[in-house]
Amino acid sequence: MENEETLFGHPKGLFILFFTEMWERFSYYGMRAILVLYLIAEVTSEHAGLGWTSTKALALYGWYTMLVYVASIPGGILADRVLGQKKAVLIGGILLCFGHGTLAIDSETAFMVGLLLIILGVGLLKPNISTMVGGLYEEGDERRDKGFSIFYIGINIGAAAASIIVGLVAANWGWHYGFGLAGIGMACGQLIFMSGQKHLKGIGDKPSSISDPDDVSIGQLFNNLLKAPLQLVITTVLMAGSGYILVFESWGYGLLFMFLSLVAGMMLMIYQDIDKIEKDRYVVLLLSFILVIVFWGAFEQAGGLMNIYTEQKTDRMIWGMEFPAAIMQAFNPLYIILLGVPIAGFWYRWKMMGREASSLFKMLIGLMIMGSGFLFMTAASLEYERVGESALIWLALALCLSCCPVLYYQNCSCKVRLTNDGGIFCINRSW
Repeated sequence: MENEETLFGHPKGLFILFFTEMWERFSYYGMRAILVLYLIAEVTSEHAGLGWTSTKALALYGWYTMLVYVASIPGGILADRVLGQKKAVLIGGILLCFGHGTLAIDSETAFMVGLLLIILGVGLLKPNISTMVGGLYEEGDERRDKGFSIFYIGINIGAAAASIIVGLVAANWGWHYGFGLAGIGMACGQLIFMSGQKHLKGIGDKPSSISDPDDVSIGQLFNNLLKAPLQLVITTVLMAGSGYILVFESWGYGLLFMFLSLVAGMMLMIYQDIDKIEKDRYVVLLLSFILVIVFWGAFEQAGGLMNIYTEQKTDRMIWGMEFPAAIMQAFNPLYIILLGVPIAGFWYRWKMMGREASSLFKMLIGLMIMGSGFLFMTAASLEYERVGESALIWLALALCLSCCPVLYYQNCSCKVRLTNDGGIFCINRSW
């Protein structure tokens, strides 16, 4: 961009978005670090919680985490079609401030309302602020990848700081003070975003696909499905099965499977609209979808099951002091910051040796590394059964290996190139 103001060789707007996202992640990961711990805390304890069972708490955590990411699909569509990325980020930030503020109220009803507001806020903010980072650079700008790397560092700084600070505040003053502090962090990010608008002129101001001549409508995609009887039958069977689960088994899982059936139908529609070469790439992409689902499902155990295990069964004494379980959530982002350069250097040397690794291969290696990390938790459980508590080193090692895949998963998003712009849009949101 001509006459752009730069800082350290990058547009100044990058650092506005850097600090906005850093504080947004501070609020999100700060709340995440204490969420299940608040749910299982006894109502009669010094810092009273809701007194839920671990099973019920983990179920809520799972639904909350899933909905946070699912919300990015309508959030992205709303930004692309109606609001533009900038307004979507602004509105999302406001919802997050209200959401975290509501969590600070000592009421189970307020707690649920706060979670809903956070889901909506993250859905609007998270996908669109990343799009704005990309919009800071012209097509082919060599600084673009480095810009995203800087942006991701901000995410992990916010996550690490939140786990430590919010964890300490919640342990010493109470859960709702921790939730409130997360809200203050989000307010800081919102103020930075609003005050830095002069450095974001022309970035995400208008909806991006209102006048796109190559845009593919949902109606066209469904028309493609009707032309393919096999795909139509598959989608119909999946939807019928989801309807049965919804009515006769569990409404929650029924809605989940119905959503997944709609995504599967959308994938089949896009498949009908691409040529043979792209279909081969598309199959590889769908395989990567499966790996990503497995990865994030395992990764999110850190904030759920492993968090509860740390609270109830891990010896957290360090230098004669017992540290709150929530602080241990800082291990993951700190490992990502420390190991980012060495792992990137490894793959670079691998490439220079003429052994360029595909994204799918890297994902498989990442899952194997993560799987080996859970073996350390097995060792922790065996030690707990033997002596009544497990050493913190097992948790530290498990979290270390579980974070390694993140270092390239977040940069593997949709490497497949399709000529169908509507297909690209749907794939990006589904990813």
